[in-house]
Amino acid sequence: MRVEIVKISSENPEASLVRYAADQIRAGEVLGMPTDTFYGLAADPFNLRAVDRVYEIKSRLRHKPLSLLIGSVDQAEELAQPLPEEFYALARKYWPGPLTIIVKASSRLPLKVTANTGNVALRVPNAKIPLAVIQAAGIPVTATSANLSGEAECTTAMAVRDQLEERISIIVDGGTSPRDIASTIIDLTDEESRWRILREGAIPRTQISEFFAQG
Repeated sequence: MRVEIVKISSENPEASLVRYAADQIRAGEVLGMPTDTFYGLAADPFNLRAVDRVYEIKSRLRHKPLSLLIGSVDQAEELAQPLPEEFYALARKYWPGPLTIIVKASSRLPLKVTANTGNVALRVPNAKIPLAVIQAAGIPVTATSANLSGEAECTTAMAVRDQLEERISIIVDGGTSPRDIASTIIDLTDEESRWRILREGAIPRTQISEFFAQG
């Protein structure tokens, strides 16, 4: 299978190409797509066949939930149950940006996306291409990194192509990722602990701790 490379400007994403990418996602395709960290696998989280394909492409264990890229806090409210105050405070401070926030998922999200955890990881990326695609598609998209599980994450479209080969048919080429550190992941689903950092990434642990100490 020949991989289709769709070059989109990271500074001024071309509307026609953005619409093409969005239409492919709406049609059930899984796309390699740049974010503000690594390249990710973008699929419609409400399309169970597309979600299955994401797991197959990555050789990802099914008990690991998929994170989602969204365009706004409003979209988060559609995907999550009543959101805690900490969520809104973090979103105001760090979104758009490399902070993934885990909250309790609403019942409209497929269990396959949450891997039966009842939780969902959300992020508004600080990158024009994914935001434009999300807006054009009118849905969130999956955000898991575009690589084989256990292998290195990819910062270019060519690296995605070389690693995933015939597993993927369309890759959006938005140039080299602006950073090569994953997002920081914070879990807000435990009411007792309020918040805990599951992965330290682009936003240092100390910065998050200071943020909550001030609050």
